[in-house]
Amino acid sequence: MNEAEMLFAGILNCSRLDLYLNKDLYLDKDKLAFISSALKRRISGESIEYILGKTEFMGLEFKVNKDVFIPRPETEILVETVMKYSYGVQCIAYSAEILDLGTGSGCIAVSLAKFLPNSKISALDISMEALKLAQYNASLNNVSDKISFMHSDLFAQYAMRNTQYDIIVSNPPYIPTSEIDTLQPEIKYEPRIALDGGKDGLDFYRKIISQAPVYLREGSFLIMEIGFNQAAGVKNIFQNSGNFEIIEVVRDYNNIDRVIVAKNINSKH
Repeated sequence: MNEAEMLFAGILNCSRLDLYLNKDLYLDKDKLAFISSALKRRISGESIEYILGKTEFMGLEFKVNKDVFIPRPETEILVETVMKYSYGVQCIAYSAEILDLGTGSGCIAVSLAKFLPNSKISALDISMEALKLAQYNASLNNVSDKISFMHSDLFAQYAMRNTQYDIIVSNPPYIPTSEIDTLQPEIKYEPRIALDGGKDGLDFYRKIISQAPVYLREGSFLIMEIGFNQAAGVKNIFQNSGNFEIIEVVRDYNNIDRVIVAKNINSKH
């Protein structure tokens, strides 16, 4: 669906097919005014998702605003990888326990709760505004009872310290600080806290990889999205930690290394 189709389908609350089948759909004055405003905002560089206040991810609808990073199609690969590995830790009488670090809009946690209904999902974020939106999205997709939300800066929340997980998943900020202002205009509308990965883009990988073993059962998995050309750097952090065995690196639709999977081999609990 192109952006014009997204805009009109969103305003008319209909599918792309309905746009073409129902050519007599009516645009009242309010809708026309919104379209005019939306076009101006889009020309200025604001993304169509923020303009409409929603997006689609894993076939589900998510509300988005400027407090959260807009879910990207590449992150669906992260969710699919977690689903793949969750089957390996589940059995008939057992549910995988999964932690989503830096949940943002909740797209990862909500999708996992939707497609892995027997799993126990926890999701945390440093931003209270993001958590409120993630909770809304959980309700929107009827999985509120399947996710525990927590306000925390990574693993700082004391309540987590007696908990261990089968999978920790994260799409952390990974853009090098110096590169943020050089990216496409749409990026300037997204929260910097969800983008800035420090000088080399790897700050959060260092923090997560060093702290995660305490919260992972031995033999469980840390699965993270990575940025362009970052696979070697993240692998090096894993290897230097001495706590993980790298299992695989999954490529995205453009054949770019996008998701890294590592097994915890040295639980510190």
